[in-house]
Amino acid sequence: MLYDVGLTITHEYNRAAMAGRHRLRLLPADLLGRQRLIAGHLDIDPPPQERFHSTDFFGNQAVEIAYRSAHARIEFKVRCRVERLAEGAFLDLSPTLDRLAREIAECRSLAPDAPHHFLGPSPRISIDPEMTAYARAEVRSGTTALDAVTAVGLALHRDMRFDAKATTVDTPPEEAFGRRRGVCQDFSQIMISCLRALGIPAGYVSGFLRTTPPRGKPRLEGADAMHAWVRAWCGVEAGWVEYDPTNARLAAGDHIVIARGRDYSDVAPVRGVLRTAGSQKTRQAVDVVAVA
Repeated sequence: MLYDVGLTITHEYNRAAMAGRHRLRLLPADLLGRQRLIAGHLDIDPPPQERFHSTDFFGNQAVEIAYRSAHARIEFKVRCRVERLAEGAFLDLSPTLDRLAREIAECRSLAPDAPHHFLGPSPRISIDPEMTAYARAEVRSGTTALDAVTAVGLALHRDMRFDAKATTVDTPPEEAFGRRRGVCQDFSQIMISCLRALGIPAGYVSGFLRTTPPRGKPRLEGADAMHAWVRAWCGVEAGWVEYDPTNARLAAGDHIVIARGRDYSDVAPVRGVLRTAGSQKTRQAVDVVAVA
């Protein structure tokens, strides 16, 4: 499937920023056998005084920019075409949780995809007692790793309510879980904490999700959104499996990956520092259109 993706993020400052430095992860990734970035461009207005590309430990591509002059707004505009390759039939080849622990212990790699990086606490994820108890209550004895991932994801979809006003980008997972409300970032980080508590290595995926309007209704430009979901290591044979707890489903051909990491802090679309005072407003618009 081919998709044309458009993204516009605008930051407007109450007082002009005198300087700033940002790291941007906005373009879809190239993933061998799964996803191909055919063409893509990131326009930045006003043009920064510095701009260069980098790759982080987990293999995510980023654009780093810097401003040394005053600016009252920044606009990031992405236009790209992505090929999302079809997923094959999926069989549960994952071990039981007891066997999974042995497979993790037997893994001697510390490569970016190694499960060890995704098992303990990370900058935004802790092993919370309440989430641990919640996860354990949803998993039966002798279950496979994949069944455990699915059980936790379905439980969160059942018990959590999607509410864009309940949290902010900085809300801790424990707080969102206590409210049982949040957005895809909250669903994903809560699920990551739950899975790690069960001994399942889990990480965060940022990207785009194509949405389909109700039958008979026109598709609205800018109505799609950036999205987040979870990836879990389900053993040597099954490898990494991606699950979308917000929508209670395995990630499929309409999930377009931008970056992968331990939690949101590793893959934030825009992250940086400013020399300014006062407040700012942010607007975002996303279009994901299937073209073939």
